[in-house]
Amino acid sequence: MKYLHTMVRVTDVDASLKFYCDGLGLQETRRIDNEKGRFTLIFLSAPGDESAQVELTHNWDPEPYGEGRNFGHLAYRVTDIYALCQKLKDMGVVINRPPRDGHMAFVRSPDNISVELLQEGDALPSQEPWASMPNTGHW
Repeated sequence: MKYLHTMVRVTDVDASLKFYCDGLGLQETRRIDNEKGRFTLIFLSAPGDESAQVELTHNWDPEPYGEGRNFGHLAYRVTDIYALCQKLKDMGVVINRPPRDGHMAFVRSPDNISVELLQEGDALPSQEPWASMPNTGHW
């Protein structure tokens, strides 16, 4: 058995690619447009790690998906959790669970998919503004 990918439905391809690619740093590895089925599949992976992919599914006919809370979350190991959270914050992304401990944070995609960010190796030393930043919403 081999893990292939996790699929999440998205409503706005451009906003989703901005979040996952420009924000998180994932790269598009392939795209399938299916006119008959009226959907687009976009596969993303972390640079150098195509073995674990996220499949963004965009159905061309709009439908409500709800909040996606029942999905759980995606998780990524990152080299500098503070720098990535600052980059996402500068892009207007809400840091729902700030990395107060220098180890873990949660954010949400434009479609409310919860994304966990985990610091590679040992936790970074506590740092402001993260150390005193409260949680916002839920993850």
